[in-house]
Amino acid sequence: MKTIKVVAAIIEKDDHILVAKRNYGDYKDKWEFPGGKYEENESGEQAIKREISEEFDVKINVKEYLCTVEHQYENFYLIMDCYICELINNDDLLLHDHSAIKWIDYNQDDIDLLPADINVLEKYREYLKG
Repeated sequence: MKTIKVVAAIIEKDDHILVAKRNYGDYKDKWEFPGGKYEENESGEQAIKREISEEFDVKINVKEYLCTVEHQYENFYLIMDCYICELINNDDLLLHDHSAIKWIDYNQDDIDLLPADINVLEKYREYLKG
């Protein structure tokens, strides 16, 4: 079975976090934390900065590493390194890879998140509790 290693950003703004709606693939219309695959020789911080720039035309500051989540999907095994981030230059996110974005309260439970991203949200909630 194929293993895919990716990065994801939990972008914080005014007590909310960003989720993005997929517009392609098997999981189209599901919500996720934005990010994507590593390129050769990239660190996690380099990869997440590049991915967010490509996906939304914005720059981010990586505040800290949150966790690595692993999840077995039907057709692949996912390893996702997750970073807590903030926007640097503006709030005008352009959608290149998603059909929608929204800022959610971290306690919100009615979002149709991908299974791995549900785990990330749980880790983020634990992180906030200290």
